[in-house]
Amino acid sequence: MKKKQHYLFVIICLLLVFVGCTGKKGAQNEKQQDHKKSTTSETIQKTAVPTLFIHGYSGGNNSFGRMIKRIEKNDRTKKELVLTVSAEGSIQAKGKLTGKKDNPSIQVLFEDNKNNEWNQAEWIKNCLIYLRETYKVTQVNLVGHSMGGASSLRFLSTYGDDPSLPKINKFVGIAAPFNNFVELSNGETLEAVITNGPAIQSERYADYVSGIDKVPVTMDVLLIAGDVQDGSLSDEAVPVADALSVVSLFKAHGNQVEEKIFYGKSAQHSALHENTEVDQLVTDFLWN
Repeated sequence: MKKKQHYLFVIICLLLVFVGCTGKKGAQNEKQQDHKKSTTSETIQKTAVPTLFIHGYSGGNNSFGRMIKRIEKNDRTKKELVLTVSAEGSIQAKGKLTGKKDNPSIQVLFEDNKNNEWNQAEWIKNCLIYLRETYKVTQVNLVGHSMGGASSLRFLSTYGDDPSLPKINKFVGIAAPFNNFVELSNGETLEAVITNGPAIQSERYADYVSGIDKVPVTMDVLLIAGDVQDGSLSDEAVPVADALSVVSLFKAHGNQVEEKIFYGKSAQHSALHENTEVDQLVTDFLWN
């Protein structure tokens, strides 16, 4: 009898231990799921603020088209509108802004894709006027690759303080020749350029310096450069020192600035907007 009672006691103890472990594991799993949901909601912030993607010299639909599609596939944005600007500055729109909080993307295409940055700055302005008048847009982000970045800064340093235009919240410049392709001078280091600005300043750069007061101080900035590591300290088109030449200019103005250099074959000039690591950096900057 005592032996049976002993066995029964052991079985009850084992059952209690099993139930306790199962309950603890379930609580841990539930806690992990709650943490995962919390982290997801914290990292993905969706608003109705549009982001304009502006291609570079001789660019077209593919310049940012595939990048937007990849980001859209990851549920970070929704491509809602394509604005094609004629050589005269008129705008043809395809699609529409819905007003939904889906981080809408707008692809900007210049029909005359080899025109100068002054005209492109005017065309960017025309796009913003269109968005303001058609959709009552009050704020946007700008992403420019190569000359699209230089033209965006030309716009910002010319019209950035115009209260009739939508406010620019964030600006991304990817491999943009802000100093008109000027390389490092003899004895000059990249660190010196980032900290103090370039020793040799092109006319384009000097214009940015003159117009920096028109750039919104509240605008956050991300500058991206590529180094293919062939000894040129460039992405085969734009020197790293050139793409990052305006870091100190923005910082001295009071803007929050991030800079990043990508390395290797995938950091080649045209490959940067096909680089998934660039995708991730840009999306994190814009929407996290």
